[in-house]
Amino acid sequence: METKRMKQAGLTLLGCALLLSACSGNGAGGQAEGKGSAGANAGAAGTGGAAETVEAASITWLNVLHTASPPTGTVVKKIEEATNTKLSFSWIPDASKEERINTSLASGSLADIVTLTILDNSSVRSALKSGMFWEVGPYLDEFPNLKGISADTRKSASIEGKLYGVPLQKALARNGVIIRKDWLDKLGLPLPKTTDELLQAAKAFTEQDPDGNGMDDTTGFTDRSDLIYGAFKTLGSYFGTPNVWKVENGKATPEFETEGYLNTMNYMKQLYDGGYINQDFAVTAKTDQQQKLAQGKAGIYVGALFDSKNLLNMAKGVQDGMELAMVNDITAPGQPRALWSANNGIGGLLAFPRSEVKDEAELKRVLKFVDDLMSEDIYALTTYGIEGVHYSVDADKAATITNQDLWQQEVQPLAGSRPKDYDYAIHDADKLKQEADRLIAENADYAVLNPFYSLESQTWSTQGSELQKIITDATYKFILGKIDEAQFKAEVEKWRKSGGQSIIEEYEAAYKQAGH
Repeated sequence: METKRMKQAGLTLLGCALLLSACSGNGAGGQAEGKGSAGANAGAAGTGGAAETVEAASITWLNVLHTASPPTGTVVKKIEEATNTKLSFSWIPDASKEERINTSLASGSLADIVTLTILDNSSVRSALKSGMFWEVGPYLDEFPNLKGISADTRKSASIEGKLYGVPLQKALARNGVIIRKDWLDKLGLPLPKTTDELLQAAKAFTEQDPDGNGMDDTTGFTDRSDLIYGAFKTLGSYFGTPNVWKVENGKATPEFETEGYLNTMNYMKQLYDGGYINQDFAVTAKTDQQQKLAQGKAGIYVGALFDSKNLLNMAKGVQDGMELAMVNDITAPGQPRALWSANNGIGGLLAFPRSEVKDEAELKRVLKFVDDLMSEDIYALTTYGIEGVHYSVDADKAATITNQDLWQQEVQPLAGSRPKDYDYAIHDADKLKQEADRLIAENADYAVLNPFYSLESQTWSTQGSELQKIITDATYKFILGKIDEAQFKAEVEKWRKSGGQSIIEEYEAAYKQAGH
């Protein structure tokens, strides 16, 4: 179709802003042969002769790239064969995804599938509510894997009660503490189970020469400039901080106005004042944070538990005696076990623009492709690659990467393309990763959700990022000793007067309207 060709050209012209990677193989540019003509029931190509062959569906995908380079075509080709599709990707680097997605939405340079990972972005929410994308809720139950998306997940991923894409399903609560067990053992310390014990471990790691080199060159915590995915928010859960908002009797309280948040700031300040955390944490990037642990400069990392495998791999040849332990049940005095849930387990949406997916038949064909992506076989392809090429697997379905370099080139870039990343038979053979998966699954029983995640506040949509900066800056200043509690509360009051009070009232109204 001419329209399709024009859209493809638009995507190509956007290449100065996007990394483009056409992964569909020779001759895959046939523009319109796939979605409409293949229909909703198109599956893998038939094997009984030409009469049974169903024409492959051409599907374009505006996707987010979490690695330095797009995948080479080997695994993508296998996905095409398994799903009877011809795929063409346009890649957006993760570091600039907000700007690039905003540009694409404004220009209409979209694709059949658009990966949207920042659902609180005002441009994204406006586009979803405008009718630009298909509402898919009524169709999910027609497909075997999509049907399994829980009612809670659908609700969390909806906007004003409507689901404008297939939710990217993540584990509910992935975080915890990763700690140098060999250092604990050397210093005669137990695995910490309370915030006090964790503090004592951090103090000992800083002051008692856990690496035995006779030098004052270690700290307890290694952290980074991130109050959400760094240590702060997970520690906040231990102190009883709600997940963004607390609601009681219909009245909303932002997390930073709670006692738990203040106690967390004081705890972090104690770490900072004692030198028990890297003193540059407020300006440290994630890679540098991880290197501090891998190189033996720190012994405590708070973040995603599955990072433990990567941290140990990073330490090879540098800290070969490193032994890591993971803890997911730390509590503060008087507080129940709890852990915040990142976006209520929603990693974003795979959304389908009406400008590209023209009718219900095309929508169902693209939904079938997404349903296929959730199968065991495609999950294995996008996670481990091709058996015998990238990985080996034993009788218990435990997979081991056998060619790390090739896996990084051909498989790892596809990790963000999985609609779901848990509850599959195939699993990692690495013992740390297995333990991390077990603890993450256990965390779900203690997950604290954001009660307003799927609700709408117009002021938040338009001013939220600007207002949040007031609180973020004040939090860092408190921890670093630049302001006191009274001054922090003055910044909170500034937040309220600058639009925060409107956010509270709008969320309360939306919460009530939703039937709570």
